[in-house]
Amino acid sequence: MIRKLIVASVLAAASLPVLAAECEVEVHSTDQMSYTTKAIDISKSCKTFTVKLTHDGKLPKNVMGHNWVLSKTSDMAGITTDGMSAGVDNNYLKADDARVIAHTKLIGGGESDSVTFDVSKLQAGEDYQFFCSFPGHSSMMKGAVKLVD
Repeated sequence: MIRKLIVASVLAAASLPVLAAECEVEVHSTDQMSYTTKAIDISKSCKTFTVKLTHDGKLPKNVMGHNWVLSKTSDMAGITTDGMSAGVDNNYLKADDARVIAHTKLIGGGESDSVTFDVSKLQAGEDYQFFCSFPGHSSMMKGAVKLVD
């Protein structure tokens, strides 16, 4: 019973947006093809924003690799489709894809990476997504990014 309550609490907390008042956020990923964060609110007062991605699992990146990619929601499907042919060595992202606002490298279990990007690349009112571009992962590994205040 207590275990079910803990699991329910963790799942409920993961669905809440993370307001990154300090212009950075840490996102964890797992071998179960998930991010611990489902939404990120970025303050307009931030000049730059940093995302630190950590892979808490044990599987290598060629089996269960994860990255963190930011784009307009409307561009996500095209980025993941084009990324499949780019392969693992290119982080499953087409080289110099202008639709990609920011991304980490593809990491495996026990690894981490971070990316810092210019917040001026985001526009208020636009729909943005973060996602994993490893083939098949974006259906489960995605979340909303919003520019706020």
